[in-house]
Amino acid sequence: MLGPLATYAEPHCYDLCTNHSERLTAPRGWEVVRLQPDPEALKPSSDDLEALADAVREAGRARADAEEMGPPPAGTMEVGRRGHLRVLRNVEG
Repeated sequence: MLGPLATYAEPHCYDLCTNHSERLTAPRGWEVVRLQPDPEALKPSSDDLEALADAVREAGRARADAEEMGPPPAGTMEVGRRGHLRVLRNVEG
C-alpha cells in the first residue's frame, strides 16, 4: 500500500521518494494499492494549532514555576531538575 509520508516512526513502513514510488512493482500475485489523500486533510488543523499553543503555554508555566522556587535551602545544592521538580543534595557532612 502506498500513501503519504509517515508522520511518526513505524518500523514496518518505508518512505519512498516520488520517483521510486511511481516505479514500484509488486511480486506476481500481489497488488499495489496507491492511496491518494485529500490535500486539505494534510494541512494543519485547528486542533493541531491548539495542541501546539497548549504545549508552548505549559512549557512557559513550568519555567515560571521553576524561577519562583528561588535558591535551594542552606546546606543543600541542586543536582538535577525536571520540570517543576528539583533534586537536592545535602552538602554538609
